[in-house]
Amino acid sequence: MTTELWILAFGAAVAGLVQGISGFAFAMVAMSIWVWGVDPQLAAVMAVFGGFTGQVISVIRVRRGWHVSLLWPFLVGSAIGIPIGTRLLPLLDPNRFKLVLGSLLVVCCSAMLATSRLPKIEKGGRLADAGVGLLGGVMAPLSGFSGLAPALWCTLRGYTKDAHRAVMQNFNLIVLGATLASLAWSGRLHTGLAPQMAVVAGSLIVPSIWGSKIYIGMSPTAFRNTVLWLLIFAGAAMLAAALGAMM
Repeated sequence: MTTELWILAFGAAVAGLVQGISGFAFAMVAMSIWVWGVDPQLAAVMAVFGGFTGQVISVIRVRRGWHVSLLWPFLVGSAIGIPIGTRLLPLLDPNRFKLVLGSLLVVCCSAMLATSRLPKIEKGGRLADAGVGLLGGVMAPLSGFSGLAPALWCTLRGYTKDAHRAVMQNFNLIVLGATLASLAWSGRLHTGLAPQMAVVAGSLIVPSIWGSKIYIGMSPTAFRNTVLWLLIFAGAAMLAAALGAMM
């Protein structure tokens, strides 16, 4: 295999494990690895494909219901956001991509680490939930980060562990599935990417199953925090590399 395929495989395996544990974060983990040796536009498409594949495995392995009353506003917002993100995808610039991705990792992951000390948000109602879903929809085609904003928001809302898992798992499954269809319709996901898709899918299956076993058998808090710290450091490294190249 080429170096790019090896990097794809490694990133997918690590991200699959983390997604199996937490129910989200495939793109965050994979992109922090892929950004060093995979074309940004290919990485964005593979992040969506890998995240969707991992969610299918999670739905089979970890059943937590649908929680439709909590889920539907996020889905309504995402339906508006996905076409916007698809239109923005061709405009990606490698250095700016690293800059934006690194900033997202540092800021958002730091915020997620601090959520245990942040007050519970009860205002905004379904409209606020839909706004967060819209942001997740925009980010899905760009990087596969569909679950980043909803994951933080669900934590700030104070959802129980199972409710949080159900909303994130089902939101990502539906949004990433719709995003894949959108990418295929726009021609960005095509049969020419079959080798890369096979590598990503094949690499994440076993780690995703292991991750779901860890989630079922023990608390994922320590693993989640470790991953977030690693992503913060990875984001900082990306910021340094992007700023150095741009200057």
